[in-house]
Amino acid sequence: MKKSIVLAALLAAGSLLFAAGKKETAVTGTENANVSGKVVIYTSMYQDIIDAIDAELEKLFPNCDVEFFYGGTGTLQAKIAAEKDSGKLGCDILMVAEPAYALELKEAGILHKYKTPEAANLAFAYDADGAWYPVRICTMVLAYNPEKYTTKDIPSTFKEFATDPRLTGYISMPNPLTSGTAMASVVGLLGKYGEDYFKDLNKQKVAVESGSVALTKLETGECKEIMILEESVLKKREEEGSTIAVIYPEDGVLSCPSAIMTVDAKYSANNNIPACEVLTDWFLSKEGQKAIVKGWMHSVRKDVDYTPYDSLPNDKMYEKTIDIDWEKCYKERDSIRTMFEENVTIKKKK
Repeated sequence: MKKSIVLAALLAAGSLLFAAGKKETAVTGTENANVSGKVVIYTSMYQDIIDAIDAELEKLFPNCDVEFFYGGTGTLQAKIAAEKDSGKLGCDILMVAEPAYALELKEAGILHKYKTPEAANLAFAYDADGAWYPVRICTMVLAYNPEKYTTKDIPSTFKEFATDPRLTGYISMPNPLTSGTAMASVVGLLGKYGEDYFKDLNKQKVAVESGSVALTKLETGECKEIMILEESVLKKREEEGSTIAVIYPEDGVLSCPSAIMTVDAKYSANNNIPACEVLTDWFLSKEGQKAIVKGWMHSVRKDVDYTPYDSLPNDKMYEKTIDIDWEKCYKERDSIRTMFEENVTIKKKK
């Protein structure tokens, strides 16, 4: 029922509510035995989270063969683009980092529209036609190592992250050319602070690299402060007992509602729409969201108080957010990537 390979994707969010008076269907019980066939899911969740979710799905749906492919959003987008040309995708469900890609796939007519009974319980926007729903919330924050520096040594805003001279040569951020959440964050910061923000980052000699590399630099003191997903820090704190700490920027966090979407039968790998709808219900259910939160991400439901390890509840977490224009993130993706490359020097690996 499971296979995990390397490949591609994340998630996103969207627009209206429609399921208010609709009877809720259960995703547990003897009827689960009727959920059968194969379903391939492209996702970017951590491999250990995929493994835990896969084990849960195997118990709940013993007759359904669910296969996960893991990789970054950039890799996923390239793969989907190639697969579209053949007229058939290699997956049945996509869970990508942010809503912009869902907007693109819906516009291309590639997504199946399904109105889940869980929609009324969602705290974040979703597609009015049921083409995609938010399934997890990934949040870009700042982080530092209190064993090396104090909060007096470093700023507490994204703005100062790019301008405080104390940080010159000592900061790191993820790569928007390969990461969906990083791309979304660039769009948010561009909207709030303009193109000069990225020129300032370059003057700060920002390193553009993976979160794992950045966290190692925090541990050694090679970095004073980094821009990173909250989940990466929380994972390290829980699993390794790390003292690396999150800074929730005073000018707002960057919130990415990652989307879950089902591929239309015409394009899906296994044409198993009934199973995809049941799996969507489970991912958005209380039990499914509990599994998401165990993966250090925030729940999309408004009727639970699940909080990731060592984090803040949603109402505190999102008191201040930097707006992200998802339409812009989709429509102007190429020009924004070009802007970033022109303003921020990305060192090539030797």
